[in-house]
Amino acid sequence: MTHLPSPVRRTTRPIRLGPFTIGDGQPIRVQSMTNTKTCDVESTVCQIQDLVRAGCEIVRLALRDEKDAAALPEIISRTSVPLVADIHFDYRLALAAAEAGIHGLRINPGNIGGDDKVDRVVDAAKDKGLPIRIGVNSGSVEKKLLERFGGPTPEAMVESALHHVHLLEKRNFDQIKISLKSSSVPGTVAAYRLMADRCEYPLHIGVTEAGTLVRGTVKSSVGLGLLLSEGIGDTLRVSLTHDPVKEMLVAWELLRSLDIRARGPEIVSCPTCGRTEIDLIGLAQEVEQRLEPIQEIFKVAVMGCPVNGPGEAREADIGIAGGRDKGIIFRKGEVIRSVRGDRDTLLAAFMEEIEKFTKENKTQGE
Repeated sequence: MTHLPSPVRRTTRPIRLGPFTIGDGQPIRVQSMTNTKTCDVESTVCQIQDLVRAGCEIVRLALRDEKDAAALPEIISRTSVPLVADIHFDYRLALAAAEAGIHGLRINPGNIGGDDKVDRVVDAAKDKGLPIRIGVNSGSVEKKLLERFGGPTPEAMVESALHHVHLLEKRNFDQIKISLKSSSVPGTVAAYRLMADRCEYPLHIGVTEAGTLVRGTVKSSVGLGLLLSEGIGDTLRVSLTHDPVKEMLVAWELLRSLDIRARGPEIVSCPTCGRTEIDLIGLAQEVEQRLEPIQEIFKVAVMGCPVNGPGEAREADIGIAGGRDKGIIFRKGEVIRSVRGDRDTLLAAFMEEIEKFTKENKTQGE
């Protein structure tokens, strides 16, 4: 992974989450959440490992009951990524998670019981060095604030979060991260902008209930892109109604598009048109799929247009410009190979050249 020049970041105080410092200008961390039953250790560990391979840096787990909490020690012992326990209403689950070795808590102190319950959770977090993420969604705003503001407005969400923050601050606890999520992109953006002006705590950004793969990607990219371009955001999640591993691909491409961080090859490919004479869609999809496991950063072009394709392919580290039953492979602007055959033949030749390119780059870097 490489850290690229970033938009001017909002100044935030640092908190510690496992091996990471969050905020204070540190890299924006990508996170997701498992959708397995946490008590199912094998499924949960397997999904965490899949997420980590795809670039996930923080994983959140839902703790619904004592069975989920009891599974934490084994899950923690078998994984290497910081884990955050997501807890609602039951302070005892937070205590159990802290004792099990969890790296962070996601809990709203105002909904876990009386002051004595909050005291015990804060004491456990202090003792174990755990940060607490306060998460307010538009659907979780307290009734009195809904009445005061006329609904789950950005102002209501911010007031709700600040109430929970106050409960921690008056106990001398400041290892706090805040999230303010809505399914409305304008509402989400407005809430984070307001919060950014009200405090210096690091912010976890995301659009909740964003939708399925295409719709969720669009809404998340617009909302998170606006915030990140303004320097707002210290961790992020792209929330999709899909396999959470897909969230990683969208998150990293979003960060890359703003020159904030990068992971793996950048793949550019031209849109199809009447000049396309090969199965460009299939070729580009196959190249993307085969390059998914690679973490090295370089630029790949997959082109199918005889007008713009060759020039654009030359701009990549390695690229292919395909035509009818043929393709020309470029490397650093130079033609290195001409191939005749169908899509599968072109794909095989191109992947062979990519493998050579990555091996030589590794050797030069050693």
